[in-house]
Amino acid sequence: MNHIIHNIDPIIFSVGPLRVGWYGLMYVISFVLGYIMVKRNFSKKDIKLKDEYYESFIFSIILGVMIGARFGYVLFYGFTHYMANPLKIFYVWEGGMSFHGGLLGVIIAVLIFCKKTKQDFFTLADPAMPWVAIGVGFGRIGNFINGELFGKVSNLPWAMIFLRTDPEMLPRHPSQLYEAIFEGFLMAAFLQFMLFKTNIKGLIFWLFIGIYGIVRYLIEFIRIPDNLPIYDNGLIFNMFTMGQVLSLLMVISAIIGISYAVKKHYNKNDIS
Repeated sequence: MNHIIHNIDPIIFSVGPLRVGWYGLMYVISFVLGYIMVKRNFSKKDIKLKDEYYESFIFSIILGVMIGARFGYVLFYGFTHYMANPLKIFYVWEGGMSFHGGLLGVIIAVLIFCKKTKQDFFTLADPAMPWVAIGVGFGRIGNFINGELFGKVSNLPWAMIFLRTDPEMLPRHPSQLYEAIFEGFLMAAFLQFMLFKTNIKGLIFWLFIGIYGIVRYLIEFIRIPDNLPIYDNGLIFNMFTMGQVLSLLMVISAIIGISYAVKKHYNKNDIS
């Protein structure tokens, strides 16, 4: 069977030691679109935030993503390696970013912003979640272009051979594209739709947490596990990938969060 050959150069262009890659461009695109989209959502939901506060809000998200994703990778996927080589924590050009760490970083950064500016976390978070999903989608496109985080061997017609990054050169699931579609763009469309169909504060935020957790958990079955030397074959208890463990925690949190948000909403309405 003829399979699709993946041989994309991850570098767009280089000038001397400066290299501009597609992965970085995906981040820039997602931040620009997010800036526009969230402001539009705020306006439609009649959320009034001073311009200087809005700039700080977006900056908090960007900072949370970058710092959280890096330190999440260090903590969840390479703790022993980086503890033995602590300076390498700052070698971001060598790669190593974690979605779960990035999400945690964003939540912490926005909580700090809300405390300083006396804003309600869920009021700001709900309209931002479709953008976060779009950012996930573009990030996975970047992973795909880099030829990283590919899936297990497959004979499906769309299986791909990643010439630049797979030493075995076997046809594999393009799991990055699966994640881009289902964790990213489709979820973004669903959350954007739901944002204007419900007034339950916090529901959109928790829907993102839960849906991402479920989709990521399932896709991990066909994705090559991250190389974790302290576990067997990259698995915890020889059963779960680190991504699955973290995603299960997301699903549990989402169930609790959605239940609380719905209960609080209807209790408030009953009282009023």
